[in-house]
Amino acid sequence: MGNIFFCRAFSFTMRKIPFVSLVLVLAVSFFLFILSWENYEDESNWEVFSRTKLPRGEDTLIDVVQRIRNPSRLFGLPTQTGRKINKTSIYSRGNVKNENLIPIMDLSSFKKLPQWSFEDIYNLDAPPRPKTCPQSLHNTKDKDFQKVFLPNIRMFLHKDNINIREWNRLSHFNNPFGFMGMKYKDVMPAVKLIPKPKEPLLLPKPGGDGCIHCAVVGTGGILNGSKMGAEIDAHDYVFRVNGAVIDGYEEDVGKKTSVYVHTAHSIRTSLLVFQEYGYKSAPHDKGIKYVLIPEGLRDFQWLQGLLKGDKVSSGEYMEEEPRSYYSGQFSEDRFYVLHQDFLRYVRNRFLSSNDLNGDYWAFVRPTNGAFTLFVALHTCDTVSAYGFMTEDYSKYSNYYMEKHLTEVTFYINHDLILEKNLWKSLHDKKILKLYQRTGSEKQTSP
Repeated sequence: MGNIFFCRAFSFTMRKIPFVSLVLVLAVSFFLFILSWENYEDESNWEVFSRTKLPRGEDTLIDVVQRIRNPSRLFGLPTQTGRKINKTSIYSRGNVKNENLIPIMDLSSFKKLPQWSFEDIYNLDAPPRPKTCPQSLHNTKDKDFQKVFLPNIRMFLHKDNINIREWNRLSHFNNPFGFMGMKYKDVMPAVKLIPKPKEPLLLPKPGGDGCIHCAVVGTGGILNGSKMGAEIDAHDYVFRVNGAVIDGYEEDVGKKTSVYVHTAHSIRTSLLVFQEYGYKSAPHDKGIKYVLIPEGLRDFQWLQGLLKGDKVSSGEYMEEEPRSYYSGQFSEDRFYVLHQDFLRYVRNRFLSSNDLNGDYWAFVRPTNGAFTLFVALHTCDTVSAYGFMTEDYSKYSNYYMEKHLTEVTFYINHDLILEKNLWKSLHDKKILKLYQRTGSEKQTSP
């Protein structure tokens, strides 16, 4: 039918206009088509589809049944189009000061995670790390890890590394990996308050061996009865995340906290979820450093109140006083916000789940614990992971605070089996030390 219509229209044109004019029209049309073709190839097709939105938050419950998947290949890079990447196509052209914002992209326009030609391009401007530690994981000879690990990737977002050009680039990615679906005016006032970090997140301890030794403590039930507290605290620095219940559990999980990683949702919700276990506040050791994962608009609303020392003025946490959740230890020079490039890099290069190809792709992301481990891997020389999922996870409770055995809860937005397999792979490659209770090896102090 379409071909018949075209032929009739063509014949009509031949009768009504001179041949030379027709050739000119066709030539101009072909030229415009060629110009637009590159941009067409660079972008995923936009197709609207309907679905039921799930509750927002780090943990969105799908069921409590343990499920096994076929995880994607560890260390696998995202599939690319095979075309030569044109970095200038990432940005709007012209002077940065005079650039316009691109139209807001709707999450519902994509059936699955869109793949852009610049998907695997990141800002690489982190300061070089000192080469004082001979046994640093950064010196690993493992070729697979070397291929995908970016030691100089930009880790932190602040007011000096964002502009309209960066906004337009990051608007191609869903949160927490970018600003897709967000309005510039809703986010930028908070970003413009984030100070540039004055120093690296961590430095070698004075008088030490020149290495930065770190423990990352999750909330997994494997720590219940582990008696790992003293070993954890023996590290130079200890990372904790989410509902880090310490009082009463020091023998198993230690008591020191150097870095606490959280979202606005997790620092608030932990008070409710873990209250029955004696949890009263987020860790607030003297001199503690806080790292925020900006997972959505509410985090930027939280940030604006936090950095102004005021109440949240809009959104889900309106009238909340963010600084009250940090027990007097909040300080701008000890507060960091993870950059969207860093978060996307962790997902793309290490934890690219098959679930990103499904209807709920926009909710799928690594856990806060996974992001915390990668912060440590990029900051420390040696990393030991405690309270993370291992092969025998069914033997342990969901949380180490629970006295009775409970099944591990799986959520639609986290691929826990993929993460479990990655931790074991990194352990086997001696890139990190994963605490396990399988009896297959002797646990040693760092």
